[in-house]
Amino acid sequence: MISAETAARKARIATIAVLGAGHVGSAFARVAVEAGYRVSIAASGDPQKIALIARVLTPGAEPRWAADAVADADAVILAIPLHRFDAVDPALLAGKIVVDVMNYWPPIDGVQQMFEDPILSTSEIVQRRLAESRVVKSFNHIGYHELESERRPVGSRTRQALGVAGDDPFAVDSVAEVVERIGYDAIRLAGLRAGRALQPGGPVFGALLDTREFEGHVRLDDAA
Repeated sequence: MISAETAARKARIATIAVLGAGHVGSAFARVAVEAGYRVSIAASGDPQKIALIARVLTPGAEPRWAADAVADADAVILAIPLHRFDAVDPALLAGKIVVDVMNYWPPIDGVQQMFEDPILSTSEIVQRRLAESRVVKSFNHIGYHELESERRPVGSRTRQALGVAGDDPFAVDSVAEVVERIGYDAIRLAGLRAGRALQPGGPVFGALLDTREFEGHVRLDDAA
């Protein structure tokens, strides 16, 4: 008989909480709803403040308080501006698969000392702070508008690839399944450190690539 913990780890992602109701969070919520996921979306305060936006921009996604959305979610999409990350309570996300879709843009966010480490990828820094979460880096290297427009069914000759980087194999596989179901080929990278390839300045950042092209742009030891 398997334990409850083992059973929970084997369960697929069915419910997703999107933290951030801006362009990126709204776009992700839309494609996730269309892919058949149960989706909630939360901003920094009262969900009533984004209720109208949600009805118009993310139909099918339920606006909720962040704590309630996260509590019921199998995975959390962290789609807030990076300069607000230090205000996130790590306890809120403890035990969760957290998909880091944030990017570090000093001209927009200003210099953030937390993310100035030249050795670590930004998602490694996120993981270090969210020590009780399983952080996966994905969806950050494609534009939010392209996230919707470039979706293709399995087998399409024009289907694009998205990278998935994380240190927890179960979390990586779970997020890769989301990527595939939304409409992209998932390319697993060898850990969060390899996720640097997905960041601004990385070889695949901002590029629309199929699987063969994507794998040709990363080092062989970056792909799992």
